[in-house]
Amino acid sequence: MEQIDWSNLSFGYIKTDYNVRYNYRNGEWGELEVSSSEYINLHMAATCLHYGQEAFEGLKAFKGKDGKIRIFRLEENAKRLQSSCDGILMAKLPVDKFKEAILKAVKLNERFVPPYESGASLYIRPVLFGTSAQVGVHPASEYTFIVFVTPVGPYFKGGFSCNPYVIIREFDRAAPLGTGTFKIGGNYAASLRANKKAHDMGYSSEFYLDAKEKKYIDECGAANFFGIRDNTYITPLSTSVLPSITNRSLIALAESFGLKVERRPVAEEELLTFEEAGACGTAAVISPIERIDDVEKGISYVIAKDGKPGPISTKLYNKLRAIQYGDEPDEFGWITIVE
Repeated sequence: MEQIDWSNLSFGYIKTDYNVRYNYRNGEWGELEVSSSEYINLHMAATCLHYGQEAFEGLKAFKGKDGKIRIFRLEENAKRLQSSCDGILMAKLPVDKFKEAILKAVKLNERFVPPYESGASLYIRPVLFGTSAQVGVHPASEYTFIVFVTPVGPYFKGGFSCNPYVIIREFDRAAPLGTGTFKIGGNYAASLRANKKAHDMGYSSEFYLDAKEKKYIDECGAANFFGIRDNTYITPLSTSVLPSITNRSLIALAESFGLKVERRPVAEEELLTFEEAGACGTAAVISPIERIDDVEKGISYVIAKDGKPGPISTKLYNKLRAIQYGDEPDEFGWITIVE
């Protein structure tokens, strides 16, 4: 294969050797298929194209110093995909089939897993979508599930470094009782205008308040938010926020460090009180927040006063990465080793 500069990978798509697929027809999932094609043959009336019946996941595989490949929280991603399927009435893929597909896709593309010292990882993208032809607004009767992989570097160019965010009020990511808690493409389509506006203004990403009252913190772009104050890890409780597996992992680590954890509505004004804050998700793990600007109110909530990640965020980040790469024991049962 063409030589890959592992240490300078962007967070983008690179062609790998194989992807794997399941098809759902006649009320049941078929056998796992292996494909070397990057393309799918899709009916023009497929429900995924017209009515947004599509859900996806994102997880990573890491090569350790010992040469073993580790996948982080595979089963939690399988369960979250099932939740998304429930949310938009798609056929649910069983956890064991999800696991089989992920392990097969990683094993078949083993040569694309970045080496330990590079700091890069193998991004795994499962996607499930409705394929049967339909013009009425109803769930599909047939579905396709695909897993492809691609080696990636850090989501943000600076890696684990502080970034500025801006509060965007004119666009909502998701409604309180809508589909915000499901990982479906429509939520990301709804975020594109806000994201572009934030980038055009010179920020790393947009920052959302709740859609109903515009008073409470919702999400940092496509990531969950957490703040640190008085040895307490605080993260929003909201009916429109995606349940982040990374956030759940950080909560477990925070508790193991002796921090208190609060999951509750977090008012915008509390941004003045946080000693540290971050956006968290699979892609970046933690993106520490330098400041959050509320241009409309003329307020800048400066959190990282020295422009550097805080001590607790750094400790959480380093511990999670150490577990992912096998540098420290996995006391939580989060890792699946590829045999």
